[in-house]
Amino acid sequence: MDKHTQTEIEAATFRRLLSHLDNHKEVQNIELMILADFCRNCLAKWYMAEAKERGEEVDYDQAREVVYGESYDSWKTKYQKPATAEQLAAFEARQQAKASQ
Repeated sequence: MDKHTQTEIEAATFRRLLSHLDNHKEVQNIELMILADFCRNCLAKWYMAEAKERGEEVDYDQAREVVYGESYDSWKTKYQKPATAEQLAAFEARQQAKASQ
């Protein structure tokens, strides 16, 4: 496979991931962090870092808008629920487990 085709496939895969997350707004970021150690905000940070590596300036709010499909504040107001005590405990346990590795 040539590099151009590989890049196109990777870009399409990223767009599909964003679409999948958009279609599953019920999945909260903390749940993603607990299960997969990344969330929508992580994707935005990675997007911002990759842009910078290529000489493009994309700030965090712009990157989150790419990932969320709207401003983060708007998305948060509409879809983000407060984390439960159980979610917070699971997240903390995950962080502690990572720290002890």
